Parts: sequence; structure tokens; C-alpha cells
Amino acid sequence: MKKILLITLVCIIAASCSKKEEVKFEAFSPEAFAYDIGDAWEISATVNVKGFVKKEVGDEFSASFDFTVDMIGPDSLSVTNIFSDSKEMTSSELIDTQLEAQFELDYNSPEGLYKITFNVTDINSGEVTSAQAEFELKK
Repeated sequence: MKKILLITLVCIIAASCSKKEEVKFEAFSPEAFAYDIGDAWEISATVNVKGFVKKEVGDEFSASFDFTVDMIGPDSLSVTNIFSDSKEMTSSELIDTQLEAQFELDYNSPEGLYKITFNVTDINSGEVTSAQAEFELKK
């Protein structure tokens, strides 16, 4: 009886240790800032992503992303794909990564609150996620 109880206990512990918690593909901690550079506004934005599919390449892992940025501003201003890029990375430890976008707006753009949306695609899985950040233009 003790052997059966011990074997059952060992099986339960082994099963609970072997399960990996699956992390959902998500974009998090988006940030955006506007800088007055004299004759234009420079917009710098970042977002972090995690839960993407990693491919094994020798002793390292690789991940690939396509991403675009859409913008909505005051006075019903809306721009789709104001920025687009791809990022491929290889590392021995790949848990999350940061994506960066940088673009300029005309200095005569209306002052006020703007909202950007990062649209990120994990190339290896085809999954898509998004995140929003705000910035303000103020002279």
C-alpha cells in the first residue's frame, strides 16, 4: 500500500513539474513621445512583446516580427501604416523583446492628444496582437 501511495505521489509531482505554462502572444508597455526638432515633430515609440514562437537555430533561438503603427489625432486625423518595419532576432535567451518606431510629423500638425496603435505579427505563428500609446503635441 505504501509503495502505491509513493508511486502515485511521485507521478503527480512529476506531472505537475513537466507542464509548461503557455504564455499568450501579447504586446505590453507601449510608450510614445513627441520631440520638437525645429521644423518637424519627431515621434519615438516602443512596445514590448512576449509569448511569441521561437525557432531553434543550433544553440540559439530566433524570432521574427512584422509590425505597423497607425495614428489617430485631433480633428479626426487618421493615418494607417504611418510606420512599418520587420525585426528578426537570434539569441540564446529569448523571452521578450522591444520593438521601436520612429517617424516625423509636419510641424503644422494640430496640437493635441494623439493615439498610436502598434499592430504586431509573429511571423513564426501568424498570431497578431496590438497595443496603444498616447503622446501630445504642444508648442
